[in-house]
Amino acid sequence: MKVDVLLGLQWGDEGKGKVVDVLTPKYDVITRFQGGPNAGHTLEFNNIKHVLHNIPSGIFHTDKMNIIGNGVVLDPISFKQEIDELEAKDMDLAKNLLISKKAHLILPTHRILDAASEASKGKTKIGSTLKGIGPTYMDKTGRNGLRVGDILNNFEQKYEELKKKHEQLLSMYDFEYNIEEFEAGLMEGIECLKKFTIIDSEHDINKFLKEGKSVLAEGAQGTLLDIDFGSYPFVTSSNTICAGACTGMGVAPNKIGEVFGIFKAYCTRVGSGPFPTELECETGEELRKAGHEFGATTGRPRRCGWLDLVALKYSVMINGVTQLIMTKGDVLSSFKTIKVATAYKVNGVETSEFPFELPEDIEVVYTEVPGWAEDLTGMKSEDQFPKELSDYIAYLEKELEVPITIVSVGPDRDQTIIRK
Repeated sequence: MKVDVLLGLQWGDEGKGKVVDVLTPKYDVITRFQGGPNAGHTLEFNNIKHVLHNIPSGIFHTDKMNIIGNGVVLDPISFKQEIDELEAKDMDLAKNLLISKKAHLILPTHRILDAASEASKGKTKIGSTLKGIGPTYMDKTGRNGLRVGDILNNFEQKYEELKKKHEQLLSMYDFEYNIEEFEAGLMEGIECLKKFTIIDSEHDINKFLKEGKSVLAEGAQGTLLDIDFGSYPFVTSSNTICAGACTGMGVAPNKIGEVFGIFKAYCTRVGSGPFPTELECETGEELRKAGHEFGATTGRPRRCGWLDLVALKYSVMINGVTQLIMTKGDVLSSFKTIKVATAYKVNGVETSEFPFELPEDIEVVYTEVPGWAEDLTGMKSEDQFPKELSDYIAYLEKELEVPITIVSVGPDRDQTIIRK
């Protein structure tokens, strides 16, 4: 057996949580392999909306195993809050949620360092969610961090020692904070973590594969936020691409099977950073309203723009995508004409390759295609698609050279069409 990977191809918010939930019945194990509670994966079924931050999106299928892998950074405080919300819905999570000993812990001082660093940047802010993600990954690579396995042995002493180091760093900033306020709930969160089975996840995942169990790895954020290949420095702090599944789970590259790449029929971005196809006009506002484009974690309005094929082709290449999933096709139903970015002009030179940097004055070359003035939300098969939507899908498949096997036409799990 191999690990199938599902990840975002844009700047996040592509609809990964919903699709993982839809695909979960086909798998035995669902894992998260990177990121932290800055991810907000939204699932909707039975007219109820659920937002997950740390926990894999397969958790609502009680017969499936869910694993928080070693590449994830985990905040004990927000983790407990998430557990409490799910247990209030009569869910017994302890039996099907496992946590890697090697996942790093987000501590209260990480969140303070995140806020202090962002405040110090002034107009050059990167748009951090202030969840402490970046400082935690910095401690991980700086070999200072604490991991989930550390809660099992003398955690309080280890925490106090790292806290002192962080307080020394904070003294370099002109930033006021109340440590007690940030620490509220930490130890309760640690005790909550202890209720779960804490494992050497790399051994368990590989054993599952040897036993013939199927595994789906769920990515967080999106390819264009990857620390190496995204629109640096306006990126997240982990490897969001397919290769991150290997290091974030402890599986070899030859264990990767299908790579599902998710993209919206248009583009969005939260926070600062370059966005070549952004529509700072009535059209962008129309997209935002029609798509309910507000961050699941922060509530921030998302920036909206046309689909960017230059960036999308780059993401397909970097990840080795084998199947594409298009979401939010229903949002474009009100547009008579749809634009697609097919090239950039950088310093007057046209290119179809994603460049080292995306300068503010970058020009975008667009192709126009007909829209579909038809409500898609009640459709149950691709046979019901308007011709213009079918043509749009065929056009994208030709450009991207990868089949689009799933099309989402609404937020509910039932509004997901598997193509023939």
